[in-house]
Amino acid sequence: MDAKDLESLLTMYKEVVEKVDLGIHVINVNEKTIIYNKKMREIEGMDIKDVLDKNLLDVFQFGPAESTLLQVLNTGEHIQNVKQTYFNNKGQEITTINHTFPIYRNGQLIGAMEIANDVTKLEKMIQENMYKKSDTRYTFDLILGKNEQLLEAIEISKRATRTTSSVLITGEGGTGKELFAHSIHNGSNRSTKPFLSQNCAALPDALLEMLFFGTEEEETDSLPGIFEQANGGTVLLDEVDSLSPALQTKLLKVIQEKKVRRIGGSEDINIDVRILATINEDPIDAISAGKLRKDLYYRLSVISIFIPPLRKRKEDIEELVASFIEKYNHLFGMNVEGMDEEVRASFQKYDWPGNISELDHVIEGSMNLMGHDEAILMYKHLPIQFRQKSENGRHYALGENIEEFLYQPGKPILPLEDFMYEAETYYIKKALQHHGFNITKTAKALGMSRQNLQYRMRKYNIDKNE
Repeated sequence: MDAKDLESLLTMYKEVVEKVDLGIHVINVNEKTIIYNKKMREIEGMDIKDVLDKNLLDVFQFGPAESTLLQVLNTGEHIQNVKQTYFNNKGQEITTINHTFPIYRNGQLIGAMEIANDVTKLEKMIQENMYKKSDTRYTFDLILGKNEQLLEAIEISKRATRTTSSVLITGEGGTGKELFAHSIHNGSNRSTKPFLSQNCAALPDALLEMLFFGTEEEETDSLPGIFEQANGGTVLLDEVDSLSPALQTKLLKVIQEKKVRRIGGSEDINIDVRILATINEDPIDAISAGKLRKDLYYRLSVISIFIPPLRKRKEDIEELVASFIEKYNHLFGMNVEGMDEEVRASFQKYDWPGNISELDHVIEGSMNLMGHDEAILMYKHLPIQFRQKSENGRHYALGENIEEFLYQPGKPILPLEDFMYEAETYYIKKALQHHGFNITKTAKALGMSRQNLQYRMRKYNIDKNE
């Protein structure tokens, strides 16, 4: 390779390093920076002129923990997945998770390279998103209803209190999955031990990994993860199918081995926790869509509980309304006695995409609109959004057109599987049209995730342009 080719190759290397979305910092044996890419400058809030060709310790302060770059330079051994907190030349605190490697040439150590992930913001987010320690005040006595599917779910849950097996609770948003989880823990012999829950949705992987497994740094700065904190008790993982495949793999390993290792730690920690998990959609659909690992599903679903949506248990609405009225009577200092027939009829007609949570909010909103001396909840008291849906039929249900749909003139009777295909396609198309093909709004109205709706759109070849 001649000098011209070498110069061209070096230019390409520099361009690649600059474009990589990871911090890259390289020092030579004299502890001076020789490579410092754009992402690293963003992470550390530094200009390249302040760092390049400067001694590392002249620019950064590392406190009692030595720089991982200098550790590798001194030992010649690589360090992986280590959390490091330090300060730049402006005194700003920076926290990264580092993979640091020695660089050899012809068997001689010539420098050290660090690949860094910024977790400065994640450290601050931990306190905002920290798993919650629940008082588990919910018990089976608080689960109201006489629907056959609901009673079956309660019976399975009560049996589950006798064991330590993992439980997967399936149900649409707002059906009461957390109430069931609390009741299982509260009815078990772990009831005096911790119950910790963590929502797995809408959090970055790096933050969830820290919350799950904890971090190991200086002894005073170490953070135990959720599994350590709940040792002897129960962990609830809400919307477990929202986890990335990589985190699902790590979770599976924890369940199998009953051990965790903190980020930056070198030792496995034995744990004894019972895992409860929830999912908002059919697990088989989630597996088909690539959202849930099949092997993790089998580990979590030793006991499976399905909670029916409110539209499938409308016989329970009366009892639920009475309980919510009682709750808000107490909170608002009111004396509402019940609802009139018009309200009762509208509640029975509505399909409740938000399930019990939506019913709760409707009752709360209605009682806010009542006079303090009014004793009966009337249709005029219902929130305007609910009345619009009820009056205009904007919440589409097959039941309104079922005769026309089933018995079109000349249409043969289809096999049940074919009919279910047609019915679901029809219903999803109607919902999408109503919401102007807004995926987020349609998914929420149908009580499913965006990913599940998009999967069904692909499955049924539903295209906006058609």
